[in-house]
Amino acid sequence: MGIDYTELHDPNAEYTMRDLSAETMGVTRERGGGRDVEITDVQTTMVDGNFPWTLVRIYTDAGVVGTGEAYWGAGVPELIERMEPFVVGENPLDIDRLYEHLVQKMSGEGSVEGITVTAIAGIEVALHDLAGKILEVPAYQLLGGKYRDEMRVYCDCHTEAEADPEACADEAERVVEELGYDALKFDLDVPSGLEKDRANRHLRPGEIRHKAEIVEKVTERVKDRADVAFDCHWTFSGGSAKRLASAIEEYDVWWLEDPVPPENLAVQQEVTQSTITPITVGENRYRVTEERRLIEDQAVDIVAPDMPKVGGMRETRKIADVANQYYVPVAMHNVSSPVATMASAHVGAAIPNALAVEYHSYELGWWADLVEEDVIEDGYIEIPERPGLGVTLDMDAVAGHMVEGETLFDEA
Repeated sequence: MGIDYTELHDPNAEYTMRDLSAETMGVTRERGGGRDVEITDVQTTMVDGNFPWTLVRIYTDAGVVGTGEAYWGAGVPELIERMEPFVVGENPLDIDRLYEHLVQKMSGEGSVEGITVTAIAGIEVALHDLAGKILEVPAYQLLGGKYRDEMRVYCDCHTEAEADPEACADEAERVVEELGYDALKFDLDVPSGLEKDRANRHLRPGEIRHKAEIVEKVTERVKDRADVAFDCHWTFSGGSAKRLASAIEEYDVWWLEDPVPPENLAVQQEVTQSTITPITVGENRYRVTEERRLIEDQAVDIVAPDMPKVGGMRETRKIADVANQYYVPVAMHNVSSPVATMASAHVGAAIPNALAVEYHSYELGWWADLVEEDVIEDGYIEIPERPGLGVTLDMDAVAGHMVEGETLFDEA
């Protein structure tokens, strides 16, 4: 991409920061049993889905290749390229050390939160696929084994008339009856026609009645055939969020998601503790250090980390472990291609408190074409027993849907 990061950042140079490379740590490569493997290259390409998915490939001297995915966002491929010198020559089986190594090396470039964490996560997911293939075990086994054979999927639903309660109810019924999902989500941050000033985050009484009507129509239509969540996308003030949560308490709401902006934890805690409507938050927090505060302060009823955004598979497992100490379930936010969707399912299989994984692309007819295997069937993901993530990129499909200007992976 025009910059030779190897020359700018020699991985063998002396650094004053904490260095966790194999050479500095004295980690030997000789392990036996086919585990003497070395990373030779890291590549990315972006696919133009309903989000610009960043796919990651890690190559080795054993000819084994791992595939991962980072959460979408400008600058993520460049950051992955920036990190390549820090993993080339390393043994890909040392997933945890390599993850912390990248966090340390990228500390000056924002590895506490944001897209740097996301870029590291893309490498980390690919390492799980690669390690699973080398060891000939499915990725969930690397996380401690599994609690379930299949992972429930909740379908993020939309309509052309997204503010029409009856249209939402019609779509809910269609997705349940025709597509086979028993878990759904709809947006509540939709225009009601009664807004005076959307910038001030305040909901007028009529707006709350409109949103409550959407909740009523959808939940009454599907009844016990499906659980239904509702998303607010961090839109409302604390007072408005409390009034909205209170207004929908009488309905069968699975959860109300992100009712207030994510920055102020005290307001989030106040909203959550003010209502019996379950409140779900987490996709805009990074790593276990940030998600931990939501959980420990009891500012969330269900935590919703986005696996390829929050830091990767092991980091999501760590978040789930903290949540489990507070009896908090985990519902993974997910707007990814089949690659990270399957990776999230592996995490969900390995943790006791998993509720579901989101699916955000049911209107995208070619989503499933990106991999050779079936991923979602009748609203569930069967956890593969194949090594690694258990999905194989269809390179023809990837090539046919790449972001303009991107190049396909160099398999050589």
